[in-house]
This record gives sequence, C-alpha cells and structure tokens, in this order.
Amino acid sequence: MKGVDMYRYNLQEHWRREMGLVKPHAFARHVGGWQDLIRRFHLHAELEYHTGCVNTVHFNSSGDILVSGSDDRQIALWDWGARMKRFSFYSGHEDNVFQARIMPFSDNKKIISCSADGQVRETDILDHGSVVTKKLAQHQGRVHKLAVEPGSSRIFMSCGEDGVVRRFDLRDPDNKSMFKCHGLTGISKRRRHPVRLHCIVMNSRNSNYFAVGGSDIYARVYDIRKTCWGERECNDNHVEAVYPAHLRNKGPLHVTALAYSHQEELLVSYSDEQIYLFEKDMPSVPASSSDMATAGMPQAKEPQAFRGHRNAYSVKGVSFLGPNSEYVVSGSDCGNIFIWKKKDAELVSLFKGDNQVVNCLEPHPHATVLATSGIEHTAKVWAPISEDYVPLPDNAEKIMESNQRGREEGFQRLTDIIHIMRLQRRHDQPMLVSLFSQRGNRRNTRHGEGDEDSDDDGSTVNGYLMVLHGGANDSSDTEDDVDPQYSVNECAVI
Repeated sequence: MKGVDMYRYNLQEHWRREMGLVKPHAFARHVGGWQDLIRRFHLHAELEYHTGCVNTVHFNSSGDILVSGSDDRQIALWDWGARMKRFSFYSGHEDNVFQARIMPFSDNKKIISCSADGQVRETDILDHGSVVTKKLAQHQGRVHKLAVEPGSSRIFMSCGEDGVVRRFDLRDPDNKSMFKCHGLTGISKRRRHPVRLHCIVMNSRNSNYFAVGGSDIYARVYDIRKTCWGERECNDNHVEAVYPAHLRNKGPLHVTALAYSHQEELLVSYSDEQIYLFEKDMPSVPASSSDMATAGMPQAKEPQAFRGHRNAYSVKGVSFLGPNSEYVVSGSDCGNIFIWKKKDAELVSLFKGDNQVVNCLEPHPHATVLATSGIEHTAKVWAPISEDYVPLPDNAEKIMESNQRGREEGFQRLTDIIHIMRLQRRHDQPMLVSLFSQRGNRRNTRHGEGDEDSDDDGSTVNGYLMVLHGGANDSSDTEDDVDPQYSVNECAVI
C-alpha cells in the first residue's frame, strides 16, 4: 500500500488480511519487517553442547534446523525451536571449524565445512547415524567462509587466506576450478601479491555474480561467466570493486564480512571501521584498471554508513535482517548486537548477545528470527517474543562512544607503529641488505657457489624487508605486507 511505513505496524493492513484482501504469504513478508517485531527481540534458546568458541551458525533452507561449528572441531545440528540437539559429529578438521553449512535439498544429510586448517570438507550423514567425511580441497592458509550457489544442492565456493577462490561441483569430484585474487603492493605495478580472503558471498537474485573481501579495502565483484577459472596464476578479472573513497588513504584496513540484500545491494564490514552499504548501480573501480589506487577515478556518492559497533578483535559477520532486507545487523567487540534500519541507518535495537564478543549472525530464511554466536561456547536464537517493547539501553550512547573512542585510539596506535616502521626502513634497509649479503656470501663459501643458493639469499632479503616494511607504504593496500601474525582471528580475543 502506498503511503504505509514499511517499518511500523498498520491496523489497516491487518484488517485487509482478515478480510482476505491480502494473501497470507504477502502479509507475512510485510509483517516480518515491522519495527514492532524487531523491538521485541528476546532470547528464545541458548544451545549448549560445544566446548569451544562457536564460530558459525547457519539455518537450513527450510529454517527448522540450525547447524553450528566450533573450536572443538565438532559440528552440531539443532532443533532450535525445541531447544534440542538432534545430532553431532567430529568434523574431520584438524583445527577450529570456521563455517558449516547444510546443502539445500539434501534432507539435512550433506554438510560442507571449512576450517583454520585450510581444508574444505564434505560430510554425509547416513541413515543409521554414522557419518562419512572427506577432504575436498586444501587451501594454503585458513578458510573462513563458504558460499552456496542459490537454489543449488551441489555447487558452492570457498575462499582462503592464500587468495584462492575455489568452485566445487559435488557431482564431479574432479571439478575444482579456481583462480587467485591479486592486489597491488603500494603504488608499484610490478609486484602483485595475493589478497588474503576472509569472506565470499553470492548474489541471491543473480547467481552469476559473487563478491569477495579480504586484506585490502576493496570488495571485488565477479561474474562467473567472465572469470578465468584456471590455474592459480590466472588473472582475477573482477567486473567491479567498491570501497568508500574516504578510506583509501586511511591505513591498513581489511574487509571482514559481506552480504547481499534482496535488492542486490552490497553490505561491507571493515576491520575497526564502519559498515557501508553500496547500492546496486553505484560507480566503482573498473575491471580494466591496472592499478585500483589510480587517482582520477569517478567518485560516487559516499555509501550509507552504519555506526556504533566495533570490529577489531575478531572476524565479525554482518547481515541483512527482515523478509525484504529492511535492517542491517552486526555483532560487536562490546558483546552487543546492533540492528539498524537500512533506509536511514537509525539504530533501532541494541542488546547483549555475549559476555565478550559477538562474531556470527544468521537471519532465519523465512521468519523474524536471528541466530548468533561469539566467544561463549553456546549458540543463541533470538525471536520477537517479548510482551513489551525492548527499548535501547540507557547507556546506549556511552556504549557507542566507548566503541568510537577505542577505534580512534587503536587507529592512532597503528599510525604510530607505521611511522616507526617507516623510520626504521629508511635507517635499516642498507644495513640489512649488507648483512644478509654477507651471510649469503659466507654460506656460499661453505657450501659452494650455485644459482639456487643465490636465489634463496635474494628471496630471504626480500622476504625480511617485506616483513619489516609491512604496512609502511602510502597506500591502504599495504596491509597485505604486514607480518602474517597480524592476520585476523576468528574467535580468540587479542
């Protein structure tokens, strides 16, 4: 109906439903986005089983089963409505489980998972209760996220900190297409390095498109039909790359989470920064650009920003909420769950989700229900079951101010570190090159001259200098050169 607020309860709309003038499905989709429901969120279930941080929660396609995975390497399936565990099994992973998903149209018996061990695994639950799990692929680094092709029971993708995107078809075990996502180091056009990928998401309205994000400020969008699915050295021909223009020179930032709305908008969450909403037709960095930091790019209007939370100590998820993506929801380092209106970024709900940090958020596919997890060893399910509205807490402003202050202080510390490293680079580079060259000469004297040793020495010097200078260049892309120990953590609070 024209003139009706999509966020507020409307008695006339309810009357039309009672008179049969509105179809039940259409009424449910409209009601599910009412702010009156969002403001009644209350804890429905706290699901206890895991003995480690719960790093992933995900509903099956029908929404009646919730799957969780944890640092304990266990995967559990829950009847969340009854607050009961239906099944659990050892995942086969050798490290923390970062994501587990139930494949659609599999009768909840086929589960894919990824982990800090770099493995992507497939598990089949057999009729008599046993499981068969097998490794599908091995990334050279942690794998944080998987993306299932909308409407498919067999096709999904993974991305890893090795920069590799893999595409799987479970009907063909040998079909493991892949490409490597590259970026640029500083302003150099000669040296391309892989982008450590943290997230991948597919466009539910057009499954030809998917987006990835990682250790630079760009959210890259790809067209499967135009992507070079070949060897690791194959060029990553993204069709667009979006980023907030004001972040370009702010320092080493990275993307921790992505989400597509039903309107094909792209939501991007940054480490220790804000969440930004990019509209479908917003101008972006063209795919043909050889240097995405090139000046003179067409400047779009700034994307909508969602403020108040903090995303510094772990990989935070972000998602849309509501049957028509009416809301944006995120966890925070302060242990709270933030829910904003997508339309104007107004904060409409703020409540405690974890005693430490809320990392994962998963909206129900059909109902106004939200699953979350964090540092605690439980998964939680929230539903609009409170008899009264749950107002914003009295200290909401103080919570957001504290998060903002922590962000600013953290940025200042990082700026100081970068400044020190720049000074160290200017002072120490000649000395380091000389020192490593002398060591290389002594090693060659002991073991004999050879091209192989010479190459090793050169790579050692370059590798050490790369670690020394990580994050010291002028471009925000330089985050890729930071010491690997500065990589994001899924669960542990630093």
